[in-house]
Amino acid sequence: MGKGNLLIGQSGGPTSVINSSLYGVIDEARNYGKIDTVIGMLHGMEGALKEDFINLSAQSRETLEGIRLTPGAALGGCRFMIKNTEPEDDTNKKLFSIFEKYNIRYLVYMGGNDSMDTADKVCELAKKFNYELKVMGVPKTIDNDLVETHHCPGYGSNAKYVITTVMEAGLHNRSMYTSETVSILTTVGRNTGWLPAASILAKRSRSDAPHLIYLPEVPFDTEKFLDDVKRTVERIGGAFIVTGEGLMDRNGEYVNVNQNGVATDAFGHPELGGVGEYLKGLVENRLKLRARVIKPDIAQQAAIHCASLTDLKEAEMAGRAAINAFSTGKSGYMVTYVVEGLGSDYKCGTGLVELHRVANAERKVPSSFINAEGNFVKKEFADYVLPLIQGTVELQTNGGLPYYTKLEKLPVLPQS
Repeated sequence: MGKGNLLIGQSGGPTSVINSSLYGVIDEARNYGKIDTVIGMLHGMEGALKEDFINLSAQSRETLEGIRLTPGAALGGCRFMIKNTEPEDDTNKKLFSIFEKYNIRYLVYMGGNDSMDTADKVCELAKKFNYELKVMGVPKTIDNDLVETHHCPGYGSNAKYVITTVMEAGLHNRSMYTSETVSILTTVGRNTGWLPAASILAKRSRSDAPHLIYLPEVPFDTEKFLDDVKRTVERIGGAFIVTGEGLMDRNGEYVNVNQNGVATDAFGHPELGGVGEYLKGLVENRLKLRARVIKPDIAQQAAIHCASLTDLKEAEMAGRAAINAFSTGKSGYMVTYVVEGLGSDYKCGTGLVELHRVANAERKVPSSFINAEGNFVKKEFADYVLPLIQGTVELQTNGGLPYYTKLEKLPVLPQS
């Protein structure tokens, strides 16, 4: 395969370290002799179809170093999906005509399971169009739900934010038991409980928050929930609850789905919202206790000030691994994390898995990590997540506040 240009896109909701992966891709691509120019597509495949490109090879070293420590998706995310792998489809024909126009021969797509589906479809289309293109996926999701990898870039930092918030808000809650007896913190994460489960590390003693943890993996039972809360309040005077946003009942139905007219996102997923308010209503109406809802929402995704240094470095490593895979002739894979050891023996390297094995699949929290009552997690989960939150990221500052960077919109010229 001859020389060509590399196209990079970011898709889905950002993590606080997604730009560290971007930095890793760009920097490693400088060392790969078969890549001429690194091109960024603004807002993923949507941007590619609009030829909304910027030159990443021409960015200054200072800009790229700054982007590495900047939250949000520097290239812009999207919720766009390629619907099929039919060469006759107008969207697919347009996309590959643009690839040819800009001599795109390498593609790196960063995202979660839906984004890996998009990358897989592009890889399949390249074969059908008989177009020389190598495709690699770089994982990104705070939900930590991608299969075939020990954990995902972005999860460790988000987990650290959740843990820290629960520790601090738990102390606040304890001081307000007489007036606000119950606090309910809801994390993002549609169908898996990796984030709420991480809050176990906030608990240092019996009275510390969290007191109850509810995961989407465990069918939600209203009466059991109320009994759990009642017994906790009787025992310690209050209750701090951490829950995922996607709690489901025994029939597999979400306990609270947003019905405000925007029922699904671009990928067809239900727009979840209000599970905290739903639980608050149960506590106040049935138990007659005052309750408060805490919803970190996108703040937990963007909080690079609370990021894990381990997560930041591993995210960059994942980006570099994608380019290294190209150098060995690989295409149609996603980078994975391969881990050995726990605690001080923790070591993380990279591997590869076929995109089609990751696309649209979800990795649930194993039942072996969940307690028998279904309202907390075991020490084994704490052992799993502890190495992922280590280290503090030193940010650039200006006037006592973080200083963030943005990419320069340097043009890219067609080559045909």
